[in-house]
Amino acid sequence: MEIYHQYLRLRKQFGRHPKFVDEGAEMFADIRPNEEHAREYISKNPVITDTQCVPEMSEHDANTVAVILASKAMNHEEGGWPKDIDCTEAEHTIRYRKKVDKDEDYIRTVAQLGLAVEDLVKQNNVVDIYEEFFTGVATDHSAEVPSVKTITVFKDPHSSEHCVRSAAHTAWHPDPSVHKVVVSYSIMQFQQQPGNMPLSSYVWDVNNPNTPEFEMSPTSQICCSKFNVKDHNLIGAGQYNGQFTFYDLRKGSAAADATPIDISHRDPVYDMAWLQSKTGTEAMTVSTDGQVLWWDIRKLAECVESMPLREKGSETSLGGVILEYDSNAGPTNFMVGTEQGHVFSCNRKAKCACVVLLVLV
Repeated sequence: MEIYHQYLRLRKQFGRHPKFVDEGAEMFADIRPNEEHAREYISKNPVITDTQCVPEMSEHDANTVAVILASKAMNHEEGGWPKDIDCTEAEHTIRYRKKVDKDEDYIRTVAQLGLAVEDLVKQNNVVDIYEEFFTGVATDHSAEVPSVKTITVFKDPHSSEHCVRSAAHTAWHPDPSVHKVVVSYSIMQFQQQPGNMPLSSYVWDVNNPNTPEFEMSPTSQICCSKFNVKDHNLIGAGQYNGQFTFYDLRKGSAAADATPIDISHRDPVYDMAWLQSKTGTEAMTVSTDGQVLWWDIRKLAECVESMPLREKGSETSLGGVILEYDSNAGPTNFMVGTEQGHVFSCNRKAKCACVVLLVLV
């Protein structure tokens, strides 16, 4: 099956319309001829000149010396040992040290370095860098008292006395120059959800807190959402019913696609992350059902991969509530925090049980 993606942009993303106006001619300078130069002009008759239509060019050849480059590895755990010396064997290292100690170049080099170090030691002994010249003078190095002030307030458009939704998750736009944030509104306690509860979540512009810029209309309330790191017009969202969906800002408020219910999470999706890939279409989700699932938005009909959140040697799955993924730490490494207080360090490629880094009691 051929998989393709059509990239579209709205007209407002191209900037303002150009406006051209017809104007009359405008003279910037009027330079008159110099009469003195005209009187000094002498006519030359006859005039003989040669012309050549082909441009004159020169050719030069130079043969540079080829540079041969080679990459070599060296183990620096205990210094730069030669390749024929095994640094883990004590006999090899002791024998090599004795050989170097007898080398005349080694003795001469150590003697030269000793003279340089001796000068530095003498300079440090002359001046006491820890001497207090101004005793009894106390200097206040404390900074200003930290403070926070409210700049903008984004209120839920559907907030009322009978239905107060929480901002369950917020995520900034990946481009720092674009001042946008996506906010997921939901009520995580099932008993507190009213019958006519609104399901929409919004994308806000920091410069316009009165009206949301984009509305996401899901089939179930959104618990978490994030912008795509490559295509900023795509937003991934995890829903309360366990589905993973994504929205396209160019195609309207409805979800572009969603995962089937039968292969999705059995509990709400508490967190998600976009993965580093060539296509930028892969994402991962975590839920309290004890599963980490990987998806590809080009084909959400099936789950790419799954991993249970279990300790080594245990068959009990723990529910994940927060997910941390950073491509700088490795494209396959990620961390998961559970509702039991455990923090797992996981590796997708290793296909092994997660390692517990921290347990909160």
